[in-house]
Order: sequence, then C-alpha cells, then structure tokens
Amino acid sequence: MSFRLQPTPPARPNRCQLFGPGSRTALFEKMAASAADVINLDLEDSVAPSDKDQARKNIIEAINDVDWGNKHLSVRINGLDTPYWYRDVVNILEQAGDRIDQIMIPKVGCAGDIYAVDALVTAVEAAKARSKPIALEVIIESAAGIAHVEEIAAASPRLQAMSLGAADFAASMGMQTTGIGGTQENYYMTREGAQYWSDPWHWAQAAIVAACRTHGVLPVDGPFGDFSDDEGFRAQARRSATLGMVGKWAIHPKQIALANEVFTPSEDQVSEARDILAAMADAKAKGEGATVYKGRLVDIASIKQAEVIVKQYEMITGG
Repeated sequence: MSFRLQPTPPARPNRCQLFGPGSRTALFEKMAASAADVINLDLEDSVAPSDKDQARKNIIEAINDVDWGNKHLSVRINGLDTPYWYRDVVNILEQAGDRIDQIMIPKVGCAGDIYAVDALVTAVEAAKARSKPIALEVIIESAAGIAHVEEIAAASPRLQAMSLGAADFAASMGMQTTGIGGTQENYYMTREGAQYWSDPWHWAQAAIVAACRTHGVLPVDGPFGDFSDDEGFRAQARRSATLGMVGKWAIHPKQIALANEVFTPSEDQVSEARDILAAMADAKAKGEGATVYKGRLVDIASIKQAEVIVKQYEMITGG
C-alpha cells in the first residue's frame, strides 16, 4: 500500500442516475417518485436552444416545490463553450433553495473547466450565504477529457462523481459507430470461424475508475441508448460493475430497475463475501495469513475484496 492512501468516496447510493429534460415539467413528479438514487434534471443536450431559458425556470421551480424525498438531486448545466452555462449556475443557486445537491458539468476537457465552475459556485454561495455546499459531477465525453482524466478527478474537493458520456466520446474519438454504449457490430474478433464481440468502451471505463478511485470520486457508467434491449443494458452494466463502477445512467424509466438490480450486490454475492471474511477471521485466529475457501486460496487481499461487496450492500440496504 502506498504511503498516500486512497481517499474514501462519498458513502451514498449511486446505482441509477435518471435523466429528464428541464423542458418537460410533467416528468418531474414521476422522477421524484421513481426508484432512482440520483435525479439529473437536464439543461443541456435534451433541451433545444429556444427552450433553455424556460427549462431553467422550470427546474428552479421544481427544486423549490417538488418533494424529492431522499434523492441526490443534480442539475446538468450547459457546456462551458456555450453562452448558457454561467446563467444556469447563477440563476439556480440564487433562486433555488438548499434542496439541490449537485451540478453536473458536461464535456469536461481539463481541470481548468472544473476550476471555472467551482469559482462561480463558490462566489454565489458566499454572496447568498447558502448553507449547503454544492457538489460537482463531471462527464468525460471527449478525447481531451480521457487524456486529462486524472487531473480532472483531482481538480476540486467538490467533485463527487464522474461519468462516461459514450455518444459524444465516440464522436470526439472519431469512432465509426452510431451506437451509444454496448458492444458494436464491427468491434469483434474471430476464432475458429466464430465471432466474439469485445467492449470498445472498456479502456475508457477502466481509466475513469482508476482516476476516480485514486482521488475518492464515484465512477459512473453513462447511457445505454437502446432502451428496448434489456439484456444489452444488463450486460453493459455488469461489465461496468465488474470494473468498479458504482452505477449507470437511465435515459428511460424502464432502465431504473435494471441498474438497481445490477449495482446492488446479490444475496449470493454478499453471503459468499461474508463467508470469506469469516474464513479469514478463523485463519487469523490460528496465526495464518491465508486459507482455502471452496477450493481456492483466499488471503489478506481477499478480505479487501469481500469488504467492498459487504460495505456496498450495507450502504444500499441499510444493513
């Protein structure tokens, strides 16, 4: 273990982030009543330029008036290359109450992008004497973003989460695909005449997870575009969870249950993890650093792996 320990990420469920455009007010109550852990009210891609001002007003009203329960409430602002983002931040923080938890920054390309938003947020908080600090989440969706991913993860103590935005990322990278997440038809290998589909997002996800875990930030998988393909969503989510991501976006309500299912450790996983911890406790009592569990070696590293699963389950379920 390095002398410099990994910070602990925020201890809150983040299995599913449900998105809804700020221009569609009829969705707000339904989003609040959903089983999603995080609500992302959107001012960016899902809102037409002519609707930006009204969508911002809608979101301010919703933050103040809707009962969001225990949801982690986030607003995705417009990109820093637009004329909208500063007004998104200022109006929301000046006019909405303390119920808002987080601002999501899209298309982040460098640590300076985080600094710009952080500085503006800090100024508004001070001017309005806001009592609750606003958290930040960023979306990596460009070649620059993935190239600078570690400096972005370290850019601000406000930063709590980082997501992969597959569609814009693919466009920025010049990838020959119109798919949003999941395996791609032309990204495959052959063996003995059979085709095997790899995951073109894997390396970017792994880079995000490593940067996030290094700096105490929650790594989150982004959208899966084909919301008619439940099994495709599950497969993508399972790969993400195996890599260390804590949750995934939902761009359709039917994806909420799928994300919660995958990112909540199963009873079998938790039972096995607790059995491993018990086996290692017995070994330790005997002065042994390792033991055999179901025919395989388990040791000190196995304790850390098992504790990840148990702690995640207890955080989500309350025990």
